[in-house]
Amino acid sequence: MAIKTVSELSQLGPFRFDSAEAVRISIPMHEPFRISSGEVSCKEAILLRISDGDAFGWGESSAMPGAFYSNDTPDSCEQQLIQAIPDLIGREFSTILALETELRRRALSPFVRVAFECAAWELLARKQNISLRELFGLPQQDVETGLAVGLYASIAELQSALERYRPSDYSRLKIKIKRGQDIALVQAVRKWYGNIPLFVDANADYTESDLAIFQQLDAFGLMMFEQPFAKADVETSKKLQKSIKTPICWDEGVESANDVYQAAELDAARIVNIKLQRVGGYLEAFRIIEACVQKHIPVWMGTMPELGVGSAQTLALASHPACRFPTDVEPSDRWYIDDVLSPALQMNNGKLSLPPGAGLGFEIDTEAIRRFEIERWSFPQ
Repeated sequence: MAIKTVSELSQLGPFRFDSAEAVRISIPMHEPFRISSGEVSCKEAILLRISDGDAFGWGESSAMPGAFYSNDTPDSCEQQLIQAIPDLIGREFSTILALETELRRRALSPFVRVAFECAAWELLARKQNISLRELFGLPQQDVETGLAVGLYASIAELQSALERYRPSDYSRLKIKIKRGQDIALVQAVRKWYGNIPLFVDANADYTESDLAIFQQLDAFGLMMFEQPFAKADVETSKKLQKSIKTPICWDEGVESANDVYQAAELDAARIVNIKLQRVGGYLEAFRIIEACVQKHIPVWMGTMPELGVGSAQTLALASHPACRFPTDVEPSDRWYIDDVLSPALQMNNGKLSLPPGAGLGFEIDTEAIRRFEIERWSFPQ
């Protein structure tokens, strides 16, 4: 089966939005998740179910609160999504590109577009009674998963967390860093776990004055430095990449295929992390992948992290041959006290799989949704 091109994918359709349900839910995390820009202890998301006759698809809008990752929040995404749904109900879209064009015309955040677009993709797959990967022409294969851990108040707490999460069960380990918590963390992890495949994620916390930190980290044999600098600080990324062997990975720095071409032209990043939430859905993700293939830049699929719907959608794309590194998607019980997928995402020998069946292959646990829901909307009302 050949992987469909962006041109081919753009023309898939038609489909109609007959009705929709949106549910905002909040699920407590096992422990607070900290990165350089903030902390979160509950995961809020808006789940969207769109129907076209008997066919349906699920989407997830999964922005984090405050300034944790971007200016988008669950509140801002809820407002945009609930305002947009009534105007889309009853409309037929000739292609998935027509839907994307309409969502962009409305200037919706990528964190909102992704819910509509990914729901539409699953709806299209279910209309044909095939899996999402079959619709895309992607291989049906298990995907390597990596462990990602946040920041802790001390090195001892980091060590305790890693002992709980068992990095050796995964295909690689990622740790968060920030100014003042970086070199000592990497030294400690190398001492505890030897040559485990390892990299660091700075979430754009550093500036040009911090180049020496990464030049020291360059000696630790890391897989990559993920987003050391602000996404607009391309020149500093270029300057650092010229002075080190470790490849720089852009995360927040890649929102479209044009960002890939800029990274390649300036040699400012040599790896790209794609988050469906950040780029607004599959169509832009495929554009980014095609640009990366053209520029010989390896790709991997990241996560916010999302709940099960968004995680499964990421996992579907993570089997693309351009994805050369393990995904950040982890088992369902890694982050949250419960999830909404049935069966739950489970890891086997460091890999995750999608169940067979139409769409994503999963059922959605509506009882779990009701236990954690904050508010629910139905359209037409």
